[in-house]
Amino acid sequence: MPVVWSVLGLVIFVAAIRAARSPQALRVGRWAVGTLYIGAGAGVNAWYLARGDDYGGFADGSQFAFVRETWRSVVAPDQVFFISLLIAFELAVGALVLSGDRRAELGLLGAIGFHIALLSFGWAFALWSVPMLLAFALLLRAQRLEDPHPRSRRLRPTRPGPTVRHA
Repeated sequence: MPVVWSVLGLVIFVAAIRAARSPQALRVGRWAVGTLYIGAGAGVNAWYLARGDDYGGFADGSQFAFVRETWRSVVAPDQVFFISLLIAFELAVGALVLSGDRRAELGLLGAIGFHIALLSFGWAFALWSVPMLLAFALLLRAQRLEDPHPRSRRLRPTRPGPTVRHA
């Protein structure tokens, strides 16, 4: 799996750099993010859960004691429930990103939030999460530029033209 994650991560990063200037790069980036979250995220976690893998030690590398202790006391005892929630989240993020337009923006925001949270699980995750955070932010920016209904038009009231006063 690390090879698949690495390849998808590289595709996401390169596509994100080009996405602001290339609608095709944005589509490739969104496809790679969707594949990462649905296949290499939700699919892999569903497979691990189905075969009975133990997630109990996942947070052991965290630099924060409260993350390690919370994981051991809350998540590990009921890992089927919590990993199922993770799988549902990953499926939702992937589907939103693949769907395009504003839904893709929401999915990218979910991916950004997920990777920010992932940083709390240990320094090793920073090697993955920091470049991915940059890539997701670039994809989000490009997606917003591509959006056919920019927020700037919705949020700003239209200004009336100059008023001509007659004496």
